[in-house]
Amino acid sequence: MSDGLPLTRRRWVALSAGFLTERGLAQNNVNDEILDWARHAPLSIRFGGRSASECRAWQSKFAAKLSELLGPSKPPERWQEIRERVVDREDHQREELLLRAGGYRDLPVYRLTPRGASAGKRPGILALHGHGDYGYDAVAGIATTPETKANIAEANYDYGVQLVRRGYVVTVPCFTPFGRRVDNVKSYRGDACGITFTRMLLFGKLLIAENLRDALWTLELLSRSATVDPARLGCVGLSYGGRMTMLTSAVSPKIRVAVISGALNVMQERVQGRYGCGAQVIPGLLRYGDVAEIASLIAPRPCLWEVDQRDSLMVKDWIEPALERMRRAWGTLGALDQLQVDSFDGKHRWNGAKAYPLLERVLKA
Repeated sequence: MSDGLPLTRRRWVALSAGFLTERGLAQNNVNDEILDWARHAPLSIRFGGRSASECRAWQSKFAAKLSELLGPSKPPERWQEIRERVVDREDHQREELLLRAGGYRDLPVYRLTPRGASAGKRPGILALHGHGDYGYDAVAGIATTPETKANIAEANYDYGVQLVRRGYVVTVPCFTPFGRRVDNVKSYRGDACGITFTRMLLFGKLLIAENLRDALWTLELLSRSATVDPARLGCVGLSYGGRMTMLTSAVSPKIRVAVISGALNVMQERVQGRYGCGAQVIPGLLRYGDVAEIASLIAPRPCLWEVDQRDSLMVKDWIEPALERMRRAWGTLGALDQLQVDSFDGKHRWNGAKAYPLLERVLKA
């Protein structure tokens, strides 16, 4: 078939390129390939059962695969607790601790304890922070500069302090590579997560697994604290802290209730953009499942998702399908009412409106 124009070499190349593109054969750049992988991600261990027994069997299977993908994440059984400083506030005490064990980097942790007498041991909360230059300071309410004060105000970030004022003992670990656990943020050209992920991977270590270990280590510290009832523990977090709240609660049955804020997005959607947060990457995850499947390991325990309606990090078209996959797990276990959503008019911040009553009901009843 001809359009009557001479078939020069240049014209033949142009026509050939168009012919191949129409049939999808000319998409040979890596981004096109990744987009295709994302659109057709296998997610081969999604839950499709209809009974409680099928759900429990699926949870065991997916949990085993998740553990395999993460690799080692178990905290040390014994450690030295170094108290760097104690700060007495009007309504609580803040202990600034280092947890030290052979073969592990020192783990900085804040432990917040309410002031005043208590009838018996208190419930405990593991409070996890998100991205940012200040690490765990904001969650513990430490604001010594205008920048840190603005950070707390913008994201309602001092939920650790809000919780200790409500009668909980709160532990707050500092994740890697944030705050005092990174040497110089500027030296990472704004990509401390991606660069640290790559460097650690060369030594066979996975950044998210290292942070999971530190969350579990801090949870163990909390459960062993003299003032805490180990049978009444919860976990909360915003942004990356929300992602880690989901993961920590999924793997630890010690956590009775989880509040996940600003993290209801899925990796299948994230990777279709120029996504590169190495602190959240679990290699091979999309072959078997996604955020919805990890979260479903929490079922049937109470779990609340805080969804900010103006949060650009959560794409609305992906939220409901993810929740539907979770509802299948909670529903088959007869606990659909234990999976809740707090949808509010906000922009990537901690809310607390439904979280605080839920924590009170589960941990103080």
